[in-house]
Amino acid sequence: MTGQPPVHEPTTRRRQFLGRLSLPERTFITDALRTETVGGVLLLGAAVIALVWANVWPHAYESMLDYTVGPSAPLHLDLSLAAWAKDGLLTIFFFVAGIELKREFVAGELRTPSAAVLPVIAAVCGVALPAILYAVVNSGSGGHPGGWAIPTATDIAFALGVLAVVGSHLPSALRAFLLTLAVVDDLIAILIIAVFYSSGIKFWALGLAFAGLVLFWFLHRRGVHGWYLFVPLALVTWALMHESGIHATVAGVAMGLMLRCHREGDEQHSPGEHIEHLVRPLSAGLAVPVFALFSAGVTISGPALREVFTQAAPIGIVLGLLVGKSVGIFGGTWLMARFTRAELNPQLKWADMVAVSVLAGIGFTVSLLISELAFPDDPTLAARAKTAVLVGSLLCATVATLLLKLRNRHYRALCEEEDRDLDGDGVPDVYQQDDPAWRARTAEPARSLPEEASGGSGGSGASGTPGDSATGR
Repeated sequence: MTGQPPVHEPTTRRRQFLGRLSLPERTFITDALRTETVGGVLLLGAAVIALVWANVWPHAYESMLDYTVGPSAPLHLDLSLAAWAKDGLLTIFFFVAGIELKREFVAGELRTPSAAVLPVIAAVCGVALPAILYAVVNSGSGGHPGGWAIPTATDIAFALGVLAVVGSHLPSALRAFLLTLAVVDDLIAILIIAVFYSSGIKFWALGLAFAGLVLFWFLHRRGVHGWYLFVPLALVTWALMHESGIHATVAGVAMGLMLRCHREGDEQHSPGEHIEHLVRPLSAGLAVPVFALFSAGVTISGPALREVFTQAAPIGIVLGLLVGKSVGIFGGTWLMARFTRAELNPQLKWADMVAVSVLAGIGFTVSLLISELAFPDDPTLAARAKTAVLVGSLLCATVATLLLKLRNRHYRALCEEEDRDLDGDGVPDVYQQDDPAWRARTAEPARSLPEEASGGSGGSGASGTPGDSATGR
């Protein structure tokens, strides 16, 4: 019967994936990524300096790395500059990562299971598949299975530095996904380091370090303020953690996770947000670039590059970063989106997720760290692993740049739409379109234009349009 209207079955509303962020979340993400982008450019610069230094003046570079400073008693802190960068400066980086993780669980994308499942599964798959690929490549007699964790990390600063250098734009939803992915990735990385790359545990030092963390938590929860209390306590706790045999960066993550990241009363910012705002520039602008300066200096030559593509360990690292991370992150995201019936933001395509997944294959800072931890007794193999990390990250950056450039015009339009503020009130228009007062404010300038044009014609009542004057109507 053609006269009857069609009957529509009731449908369940599908949750949108990579949808528009809330305004507070977008503001936080924008501020955080702005600092990380500057840090990423500095990181790229430091890596280039390290490579030039190590290849042009290799003896001077090695002497700098091996220069020892620090007291030998009571906690054996007479460390080389390279060790201070690896164990000391990176603790600041992981401290910020701990705060980021805590905030994501409290107020960010990970606060609800439905929102957290996609980036968490993507991060887990992006860690598991590279490790599996590396293990398969190194399963033979000439392999080195101990380096399985090297290609599992994502370097958000390096990725954003690449975006800044090549001039690519990314909508805030994709940037937020990349940041959330990197935060979960950092957590997995520090767990891997703590469990698999710690040895010779000294329980007395570990117990005292734990006591220091408890005191840190107690003072913070009691509302005690003052850097002159917390900074010395953090340094002592770090030194004890270093002495215990557990990698010292674990202390940084633990202290970051202990900070309160939710607001109470009339607070404008939680203590965690405030401290992160203070420490993030130190991490992105100093700690990570200096670590890169001390770690990225490897010999680049024909034989060295040939070894990257002919020996099992370097091949496993390159494949893990370029193929494992990309396929793992995209595959995990796509499968979970289908499984949870999440609907992709209609302004984006799954090809955009492919590009972001390849970009997330850039594993620089943590991958360089794990290269040193995985092969402590074989400097030559560690150097080959670092070269493979650089090659794999460069390949990922190149492929991601090509993919992003194909959609860069579309991304630019989305970013302009997100940032448009016609009434100049500091709030993007996309967050006010349903407000009648905003529509009235933005409509007033448009209505005033015909009136001004009419007034300019001498009040004759003519419409004042060029077409009318030209035709004499």
